[in-house]
Amino acid sequence: MTQRSSRMDALVEDERVNAGLGWVLVVFLFAVAVASLLRADFLWAIFTGFVFTLAVIPPLAYRNAEAMLPWEVLLLAALPVLGRALATLALTTRVATYLSVAALALIVAVELHVFTPVRMTHWFAILFVVIATIATAGVLAVIEWLSDVYLGTTFIRSEQLLMWDFVYATVVGIVAGIVFELYFRRVAPAQARLPSDLQEQIE
Repeated sequence: MTQRSSRMDALVEDERVNAGLGWVLVVFLFAVAVASLLRADFLWAIFTGFVFTLAVIPPLAYRNAEAMLPWEVLLLAALPVLGRALATLALTTRVATYLSVAALALIVAVELHVFTPVRMTHWFAILFVVIATIATAGVLAVIEWLSDVYLGTTFIRSEQLLMWDFVYATVVGIVAGIVFELYFRRVAPAQARLPSDLQEQIE
């Protein structure tokens, strides 16, 4: 059991494996963004395109293809996108929205923690992800409202449902903050996925 666990740790922490899996997910996000744009699903095209942009900023900034976010973070962002694309129930699509918002906040937190000198205390790390999730939900609400006004969509059905969206986003944000603190800072530190020379450069 211990040997199997060590093999999994080595697989997760290897920078080449992490970069390879990360780039596969980045290509998937790009394809979904293009497909959403072609279907005139502008809100999800913007969201997926934004996730794609955040994912490619580190490799472009450091000019190193292995300077990639942990693949688990990108997977968390990709799963809600895929779930929404395959969903047939409205509830499922709303859950996908909350998870996507939290995943986006998680990406921002991990990028700050890994690729900048910024270091957060335990409680502030959780608080940051929660606040970033709520703020992202607010930005999405404004985009939905603008879409309803100028494009004739019906994203916002009532003010009450909109307020519940913020409640759900807050709950999911708390879960995402705990995941960030317990997993990406303690169990599988994201810095371990980077090449040693890049780690020295960031520090």
